[in-house]
Amino acid sequence: MTTRSLADRFAELQAERERTWPAEQLAKNTAQRRVLVERFNREERPGAGDRIDPFTLIDADGNQVSSQQILANGPVVLVFFRFGGCPACNIALPYYDETLWPALTAAGVPLLAVSAQIPVDKGPTERHGLRFPTYSDPDYTLGRRLGLTFLPEDQPPVQPGQPWIGATLGTHSYEITEPAVIVIEPDHTIRFIDASPDWLTRTEAEAVLAHVPEAATAPVA
Repeated sequence: MTTRSLADRFAELQAERERTWPAEQLAKNTAQRRVLVERFNREERPGAGDRIDPFTLIDADGNQVSSQQILANGPVVLVFFRFGGCPACNIALPYYDETLWPALTAAGVPLLAVSAQIPVDKGPTERHGLRFPTYSDPDYTLGRRLGLTFLPEDQPPVQPGQPWIGATLGTHSYEITEPAVIVIEPDHTIRFIDASPDWLTRTEAEAVLAHVPEAATAPVA
């Protein structure tokens, strides 16, 4: 496993922003993250041991894939990310490819990336050569069920021709899904869930693998 933590990688990103971003832009970004942390209430969300309803995702080819298919052979690890162009997500996804994918694959536990973006943005996979697939969560259905979605505060009305996050996501909404890592059992019970309201503070690989004992005994090629 790589020795460079996700926190270290995000610290490098933040340091670069502090060197290059205008003070107003940096302050706005920091304030947005602080508000999301302040609004976060873990007690209002499903947790380990809770069972969720079956769900459907859409793969990179536009095909619907049911949770029964995804969970047919055992537990899965879902990595929720914000959207394909998110700078922090383009750090987190390669990190999980380096740290989680080998151990999980050796144990036969699928690793899947999920965002609300429609259609699936293949950019992160193509840029970083990710070895795990990316799926779309249509209409935020699973993200909402897990309590992961949020609406940024103080969003102005959308003007014709104005770039905005909903257009980037293809969802026609300001709603965004928080980064999170979830381990789900074949019966749709949550084994582990860790959400990240601050998108520059995300789940480290060790925390995930601690809840996937199957990976502890599997030989990694």
